[in-house]
Amino acid sequence: MNKKNRSLLLGAAFLMATSAIGPGFLTQTTYFTESLGANFGFVILISILIDIGAQINIWRIIAVSERRTQDIANMVLPGMGFLLAVLVVIGGLAFNIGNIAGTGLGMNVMFGMSPELGAVISGVIAIGIFLIREAGKAMDKFAQIMGSVMIVLTLYVMFTASPPYGEAAVKSIVPDSIDMLAIVTLVGGTVGGYITFAGGHRLLDGGVKGVEALSEVTKSSVSAIGIASIMRILLFLAALGVVAKGLSLDPKNPAASVFQLAAGNIGYKMFGVIMWAAAITSVIGSAYTSVSFIRTFGSVLEKYHRRMIVAFIVVSTLVFVIVGKPVKVLILAGALNGLILPVSLGVMLVAAHKKNIVGDYRHPVWLTISGAVIVVIMAYLGIDTMAEEIPKLLK
Repeated sequence: MNKKNRSLLLGAAFLMATSAIGPGFLTQTTYFTESLGANFGFVILISILIDIGAQINIWRIIAVSERRTQDIANMVLPGMGFLLAVLVVIGGLAFNIGNIAGTGLGMNVMFGMSPELGAVISGVIAIGIFLIREAGKAMDKFAQIMGSVMIVLTLYVMFTASPPYGEAAVKSIVPDSIDMLAIVTLVGGTVGGYITFAGGHRLLDGGVKGVEALSEVTKSSVSAIGIASIMRILLFLAALGVVAKGLSLDPKNPAASVFQLAAGNIGYKMFGVIMWAAAITSVIGSAYTSVSFIRTFGSVLEKYHRRMIVAFIVVSTLVFVIVGKPVKVLILAGALNGLILPVSLGVMLVAAHKKNIVGDYRHPVWLTISGAVIVVIMAYLGIDTMAEEIPKLLK
């Protein structure tokens, strides 16, 4: 493997992982740790296995077909690619408003400035990355640096919190109870919506494709889940250390209270750095991937895709600064996100067995079966979530 490919594979893995590690990721992990205790370790373990199954399937099929997801979907069923693109762009835009809000909160904690000003400065930084001549390389490097910073700081807080490692290890394998909703929430937050496609599309843009690249693509896809999972496990242990001491987390911002209770004011400032890093990398990943879903629908879109990414970030920032976080839109986007993974993965599994898409490539049976199981489970729970959320929006 040459140096360029190694850098691209690592960059794609970090882009996907840091897209997953956003404000919602931090909140979900601490919330479930407080409610489930050490049993949450089992939830993390199962969700990691599901994440790997879904992501290997999707990245391999993107690579071997040498096409983006929406183009594969249109070949499987005309119009399906356009539907997927609409779902991804709506969900990506709505969640990007939340990501921008996260950058503002991070800046507020670090420097005491208003969240709105912090969001604008962060938006400008994100836009600046896409204005650089080698935007792809800049995005890869930025994701790697921010991802490493988050892991190192969380590792420090974990040690400071002194969690019960033995109990966490035992309950991760033999839990007292199993929370299915928590498993689905973690899977949706790691590989749901646009997130799993971030790295797959990045590899395609970088020229890592074809049957000969499958080994590298598979390793990169697993590495991406590994990076996100390391952050999840460290945050879980940090939160568990705080909760095990009988301390209560602030329900308004549980992740911030973990860092503050474990490491005092320094920990709180570290939370600001982590929140900002998590949010801005998610802003970049969401904008890049959402636009990658529509750029192939016309030569004009392809030509000006970088300007569209910039516009995506600008709109997200303006909506947050002027309107705030539109709660109902975020709720609906979350429900839609739950449906994107089963639809897209289902389409990919069908595509994996069509010669006009993958040629002579034979998709492993175990990947097809595991992928089909994930589709059924996530479809059922995604529809169930939609049934719950839509009546709320109509009130």
